[in-house]
Amino acid sequence: MDIDIIVTWVDMNDPKWQSEFEKYAGDKGNTANGVSETRFRDYGLLRYWFRGVEKFAPWVRKIHFVTSGQKPEWLDVSNPKLHLVDHKDYIPGKFLPTYNSVVIERYLHKIPGLAEHFIYFNDDFYIINHIGSDRFFRNGLPCDIAAFQYNPSWSQWYVRIKNNIRIINQHFDKKEVINADRDKWFDPSYGSKLFWNYLMLPYNKFITLRTPHNAQPYLKATFEEVWQAAGDELTATSVNRFRALNDLTPELFRTWQICKGNFVPYNTYADTKMFPLMVRSKEAVQAIRNQSYNLVCLNDNKRIRNYAEVMSELKEAFETILPEKSSFEL
Repeated sequence: MDIDIIVTWVDMNDPKWQSEFEKYAGDKGNTANGVSETRFRDYGLLRYWFRGVEKFAPWVRKIHFVTSGQKPEWLDVSNPKLHLVDHKDYIPGKFLPTYNSVVIERYLHKIPGLAEHFIYFNDDFYIINHIGSDRFFRNGLPCDIAAFQYNPSWSQWYVRIKNNIRIINQHFDKKEVINADRDKWFDPSYGSKLFWNYLMLPYNKFITLRTPHNAQPYLKATFEEVWQAAGDELTATSVNRFRALNDLTPELFRTWQICKGNFVPYNTYADTKMFPLMVRSKEAVQAIRNQSYNLVCLNDNKRIRNYAEVMSELKEAFETILPEKSSFEL
């Protein structure tokens, strides 16, 4: 079974990118969530992302490196395992340029040569320890956790994904879905995260699913199914160059995949950890040095104090576990 990785990246220091960004951002400035500098800035840690994949996940067939026509100077684009992908290669031109990650993500299945089984990474998700392909796929299905999580209607998270849940409830009957795959929805490996599954049993509608903020396995067929069912909505909201309240996010595809029963139960929190660098940078550094998890997310924030120092400490930590160049580096 071929398994590919998709990773998205942008070089916000590129003058051409800056010029276009300012043109379309207009008076929004850099304060709104959708246009914040932290959405786009490069930590300077990308080479360790490639080193981690090569050293700890050598089974990956191909890396599809998605950018808006950019590439790091050190990247060896002749590497046979690397596919450099421009947004224009798979996103309809009428929606470009786009600075909205959910638009960039919803067309991923259109990337030329993409394997049926793929894992989607943001560039702040890192592999820091040996990890097998069975962490992501078993018996041809993605490994995932089907666990509800209540989010109050006033929360930022709920506002951004309520559109997904509306579509899910239009196409799936919650009781039928759970009855068809009860063992998957109540797998013991989920532990305490089963609480809301039991609590929501009498309720007829879907609510938010837990979404571990890290690498996500998908079937390309899932994207095709969702587009067939909700193509009008996905196309209509693709005009949003920046994040908007009517967006449909990648959780739509993941939730659809789970509702179809196309997953193998796996507590993805067991070997995955997100570190908000604003408050947990020291813990992130130690986790990398000690290889405490297989996967970590280094979550940026514009309020990080001593940003340069934090990035330097993270780089030093990566050097302790990934000191050698990968074949992706010139």
